[in-house]
Amino acid sequence: MLIVNIAFGLNLIAMKVVVDATAPFLAVALRMAIVFLLCARHFRFVPGKNGWLALYGLLNGGLFLLVLNLALMATSNVGALAIAGQLGVPFSLLLGALILRERLSAKRLAGVAIAFAGVVLLVFDPHAAHELKGLALMAAASFLWGSGTLIQRQLGGVPVMNVQAWNGLMAAIVLAPFALVLERDAILALPEIGPIPLAWFGFSCLGATLIGQGLLAHLLQRHPISSVMPLLLLSPVVGVTGASLYFGTPITAAMVLGGLITLAGVALLTLSGRKAG
Repeated sequence: MLIVNIAFGLNLIAMKVVVDATAPFLAVALRMAIVFLLCARHFRFVPGKNGWLALYGLLNGGLFLLVLNLALMATSNVGALAIAGQLGVPFSLLLGALILRERLSAKRLAGVAIAFAGVVLLVFDPHAAHELKGLALMAAASFLWGSGTLIQRQLGGVPVMNVQAWNGLMAAIVLAPFALVLERDAILALPEIGPIPLAWFGFSCLGATLIGQGLLAHLLQRHPISSVMPLLLLSPVVGVTGASLYFGTPITAAMVLGGLITLAGVALLTLSGRKAG
């Protein structure tokens, strides 16, 4: 989970750089096409689960990343998006409790409440108040991501690399036509993209998608959502810190306090999870 948090936190920086250098449909289509090529030899049809695999690829590989890219285009404060992105955790827990009937213990509920309080405190920071459009898009992306995690629970026994192959294929198929029609200028400008966006693009494909999402899928296939998802609340701390160092956005007292509260909630969730296990 530590590796997943680092990968997801830094990926917001990567995606912001890539989207600014290209375009939202194109960035996602290229990223997921490369993911599919890297995982193509693992692609398999799985009787009884092909529909779930296609739906997961559509939600997680396609729509989630597209809406996230739109949020990045609308926002200059990447740290604020890193915080708002944690709405995916309560969405996942709520859907898991309502649909899969997973029980949330009192300690886990308290841990989520404490961590979420830290996220809320960060959102009300003055440096994030003018990013309402981006934050709204990020909330929508978080719901799509939370829905995708629920589908991952239906993919037990499917190799992670096969899941990622479906993820990449579905996203590329759905989004590439939009890029070809709406973003021709960005496609023509690809040879001039430069080494820095290209390096971040490579990290987004390998570090965040193959490694980060692959490890998360591995965990979700073996543990309840209520045990795995709350631990992702560490990623906004990584995202806020990384964005501040890379883009020069300030780390305010509200960010520090909110980060500490979030970490306290994560610590409580980790301890309660160990006792429960």
